[in-house]
Amino acid sequence: MMRSISSGLIGWLGGLFLFLSTAQGAPLNQALTTLHQPVPGGVAIVEINTKPTKGAAPEVRFLEKRVLTTRDDAGRSFAIVGIPLSTKPGVHHITLSTGSVKSTLSFEVRDKTYREQRITLKTNKHVHLSDEDLARYKREATLQDNAYQQFSPTHPSNLILDRPVDAPLSSPFGLKRYFNGEARAPHSGLDFAAPTGTPIKAPAAGTVILTGDFFFNGKTVFVDHGQGMISMFCHLSVIGVSEGQKLERGQVLGKVGATGRVTGAHLHWNVSLNDARVDPAIFIGMFSP
Repeated sequence: MMRSISSGLIGWLGGLFLFLSTAQGAPLNQALTTLHQPVPGGVAIVEINTKPTKGAAPEVRFLEKRVLTTRDDAGRSFAIVGIPLSTKPGVHHITLSTGSVKSTLSFEVRDKTYREQRITLKTNKHVHLSDEDLARYKREATLQDNAYQQFSPTHPSNLILDRPVDAPLSSPFGLKRYFNGEARAPHSGLDFAAPTGTPIKAPAAGTVILTGDFFFNGKTVFVDHGQGMISMFCHLSVIGVSEGQKLERGQVLGKVGATGRVTGAHLHWNVSLNDARVDPAIFIGMFSP
């Protein structure tokens, strides 16, 4: 019976033979075990094909969005499902399509409580937007939404990602944020307390799909790592790449700064799977259940 990793997959993952390139040179089984954190804002690893096959893996969707898939050396396939932060705990389903044949598989999302963060800005410019700033934000949001929704056929070069900067974490993912006392969207990435000018490196190979100087995010770079895995880096002081540019893993793409809505210099890094912003700490071995 097909099942998620939590219902028995871990027990036999040690028999997998494929060694995928990761930050630590970890085998695929170790990477999948590390990534399986099925909470709101987390990742679920779902086994989608228990029998070895040489054909293409089924097309997988969650909430109508295309999902990244990977395969072990024995031919077994897995879906790497990004779970939106707004997802309720309980049983959820992915849809598999092979030609005209469709089926569903279930996985369970566990509960997780995120802390609050209260931020004081010097002005209310980024809290109460003028009509002009609101129009600008809406235009920029459309560009960024389109970037997050891209799905290229290339498999990511590595599933366990490199840290984009060598700096301590300052704000974790999922914080319920209040700016000048007013509630706003939860924190959708990780913040690194790096000083202005610190080089930012690509955590995996990819293609630059969007750059810009945006109202909230400041100077920003989006990188498509393949199959709906997208990284976003914002508040940069310098953008060192251009749209369409191919990046190698570890290549510098810009420098840390304090542009956009910030209280000081830092790097904000998002990771998105199937258009769901998920906790980047999962991909660098720093996730806290």
